[in-house]
Amino acid sequence: MITGKKVKEILKTGSFVPAKTLVSVSPGQSLRIIRELQGLSQNELAKLSGLPQSTISGMESGRINIGVERAKVLAKALRIHPAVIVFPGWETEKAS
Repeated sequence: MITGKKVKEILKTGSFVPAKTLVSVSPGQSLRIIRELQGLSQNELAKLSGLPQSTISGMESGRINIGVERAKVLAKALRIHPAVIVFPGWETEKAS
């Protein structure tokens, strides 16, 4: 078992290998995954967010762009940060 002290040592020395990205997820797929993890149907999310169920379906399938304003509304309904929906595969090391 690795203790907190050992973890700090590993992080400090950089003697670890970062995990590789195994799956690429689109914003729509991210929305679906989060909704399903919270046990919500599209209809339930529609009621919580005030967006039509058909719009949620379109966003999850990639037919409708989520956009920043919709992401904010959905994030509030799902109790998450909007970036989790909009930037699901964001890699900070490649962002510069």
